[in-house]
Amino acid sequence: MTDSSAARTRGFRTDVQGLRAIAVGLVLLYHAGIPLFPGGYVGVDVFFVISGFLITTHLLDTIERTGRVSFAQFYARRARRILPASLVVVVLTTLALVAVAPPLALPRMLEDAIATVLYVPNVRFAIQDTDYLADHAASPFQHYWSLGVEEQFYLLWPLVLLVIVLLARRRRAVIGAAVGLIAGASLLACVLVTQVQQPYAFFLLPTRAWELLAGGLIAITVRGHKLRLPAWIAAFGAWAGVGAILLASVSFDDSTIFPGFAALLPVVGTGAVILFGTARPIGGPDLVLGAQPMQYIGLISYSLYLVHWPLLIVGGMALGEGIGDTWWMRALLGIALAVPLAALLHRYIEEPARRAPFLVQRRPRATLLATGAATVVLALSLGAATAWAMVRPIGGGAEAQAAPAAGPVDPPPTATNVPADLKPSLRTVAEDVPAVYADGCHHDTIAISVQDCPYGDPGASVRVALFGDSHSAQWLPALQRLSATGTPMNINSYTKSSCPAVDVTVLVKNVPYTTCDEWRRAVMKKLTADPPDLVVISSYSDYVLVGEPSGRDRREAWSAGLTRTIAALREAGSEVIVIADTPRFETAPAECVSVHLRDVDVCAGERTAVLDAAMTATEKSATMGAHGHFVDLTPYLCDDTSCPIVIFDLLVYRDMNHLTVAFVRYLAPALASALEMGRSEGDAPGH
Repeated sequence: MTDSSAARTRGFRTDVQGLRAIAVGLVLLYHAGIPLFPGGYVGVDVFFVISGFLITTHLLDTIERTGRVSFAQFYARRARRILPASLVVVVLTTLALVAVAPPLALPRMLEDAIATVLYVPNVRFAIQDTDYLADHAASPFQHYWSLGVEEQFYLLWPLVLLVIVLLARRRRAVIGAAVGLIAGASLLACVLVTQVQQPYAFFLLPTRAWELLAGGLIAITVRGHKLRLPAWIAAFGAWAGVGAILLASVSFDDSTIFPGFAALLPVVGTGAVILFGTARPIGGPDLVLGAQPMQYIGLISYSLYLVHWPLLIVGGMALGEGIGDTWWMRALLGIALAVPLAALLHRYIEEPARRAPFLVQRRPRATLLATGAATVVLALSLGAATAWAMVRPIGGGAEAQAAPAAGPVDPPPTATNVPADLKPSLRTVAEDVPAVYADGCHHDTIAISVQDCPYGDPGASVRVALFGDSHSAQWLPALQRLSATGTPMNINSYTKSSCPAVDVTVLVKNVPYTTCDEWRRAVMKKLTADPPDLVVISSYSDYVLVGEPSGRDRREAWSAGLTRTIAALREAGSEVIVIADTPRFETAPAECVSVHLRDVDVCAGERTAVLDAAMTATEKSATMGAHGHFVDLTPYLCDDTSCPIVIFDLLVYRDMNHLTVAFVRYLAPALASALEMGRSEGDAPGH
C-alpha cells in the first residue's frame, strides 16, 4: 500500500499503479455505503499483494547487488515513506476528536490512537472485536489496522527472506518453495481461524501474511525472466485478474465469511494482473490502468486511504445522526472531500518527507532516531490526553429524583437533565455488569463446558436456572435481589456470549456458531437430567441464522427453536419463563448522554426503531404454545412512543442493547410476580 519506489528498480509498472487506484477506489466506495460494491473491502487485499510484490522485488534486488540487506537503510526508507503522512493524520484526527467526540467515547478513541502510533492497531482491534463486553461505534483509527499488518510484515520479512536466500544458495526454485510453504501455512491458519475467531483471522499478521507473500512469490517467479506467453493469453490472464477483483467487490458483502477461502478471489486476481502484466501485452488492462486519472489516484492512494476514514467518522460525529449517516453525506466526506485533502497530504507531507535531504543524505540512523523520537513524543502526548479525558467531569448537575420504593413505574418517566448522582455514573457505566463476568461464569465464544456457577442461596429449596446469552445474564442481579429480599432461591447461571437458549444455529461474524450449539446441547442435557424448579430465558433476538432467513421466515425459525427448547425443559419437569428482549440502539446511549447532559430526551430511542414488535409477538406466541410463561417488561422501559435513557436517577443502558445492573435491580419487583407465577403455574403479566 505504501511503496512505489521498488517498482522503479525494474521499470515503472503503470498497471500496478492503476491497481492501487482500483484498490483505494473500492475501499472508498464501500465505506461511503455505495451499494454497487458491497465487497469493496477487498481493496485492502489488493494492496497487500501489491506491497508484497514490490517489497520482495526491492529486497531481492538488494541481495543480488550487495549479497546482504542493510536493515537500517531498509527500515529508514520505510519510515520516511510510511510514517510522516500517517502520524500527521493521527495528530489531526486526535485534535478533531477532542473537539467533537462524545466525552465518554474519547478515552477509548485516544487509546486507539496510542496503539496506532505504536504500530499495533490491528492487535488492539482484534482484541476489541472478540470482546463480548465491547459494544461501541467504529473508531476513526480503525483503518490503520492494515498498516499495522504491513508494518509488522516489513519488520520481519527482510530477515526471513535473507535467511531463505542464503540457505537456498540463491536457487530460485528452492526460494520459491520455501516462501510457498510459509504462505501455505499462513493461508491454512487463515481458513481455520476464520471459522472459530474471525476477528483474529481478519486483523492479525499470521493469518494475513499469505496475501503479502503471494505478491512475494510473483516477484520471485518473474525476477530476471520475461514471461513467455502469446500476447493474447497474457492479456486475457491480466483482464481475468481485474475481473476477479471486481467480481469479489460486487458479489461479496458484510455477510461473506472473510477472509478465509473467500480472500483467495481478490488475491489471485491481483496476482494475475501483476504476473501477466510483466509481459506488457498489447490489449491488456494497462489500457485502462495506465490512464492518467488512474495513475494519479494510484499516486495519492496512500494519503487517500489515510484521510478518508477519519473524515467519515469524525465528520459524522460533527454533523450528528441523520445527516452524517446518509449515503450522500458519506460520499461527500469520504470521496469528494477526501481526494483534494489527500492530494495536499501527498504533495506537502508524503513526498517531501520521503525525499527530505537532511534525512536521505545522512546515515539511516538519523531517520530511525527521528522516527523513535516522534513515536515516543506522540505516545506520551496521547497518553496524557487519555488520562485527561478519563478524569474530566462529564456528570450532570440536576437534582436527583429518587425512584419510588414500591418498584417500577408504568409508563416510565422521561428525565430531561442528568441527575447529579446518576447510578451508575457515565464514567463507570461500561463496568456495571452482572457478577458472572468477574466470576468467569459467562463463557466466551470458544468455551463449551457446562458452568458450575451458584448464586443466591445455595441451600434454598427453590432451584432456578438462568440460561442463554448475555441478555439472559443481564437478569441475574434481579434474581439475586429477589432471593435476598424475598423467597430464597438457589440460582445457577448458564450463559454464553452470543449463544441463545433457543434451539437454532446462529452466525457470529458470518460464521456458524458451532460451539454455541455444542454448549447448548450440554446445558440442556444437564437441565433435563436434573431439572430445576424454574428456568429463566431471555435472548438477543436479532441474530442472523444459518441459511440467512429474514423477515417472517426468520421469525418462524426462531419460534420453532424456542418451542423445542421450552418443550424439552417442560417435559423434564421445569417451569419456564421467557423474558422479552430489551431495546436495541444504533449507538451507545451513554455516549449520547455525555454530550446532551441538559437535554437527555435527545438520546431516547423511538419505540418502533429500538424494539422489534414482530419478534416479541413471535416469542410470546411460541412460549404460550409450549406452555411456558412470557414476561414483557417493556412498559417499564418505554412509553407509547419512546424509550428513555435515564429513568429517575438511574441510567438504563450500559451499551447499545444491555441494561445496567442498577436498572435491572430496580426492575426486580416487576419480575417477582412472574417468578411466583412460574413456580405456581399461574399467569404472568403480559402472558
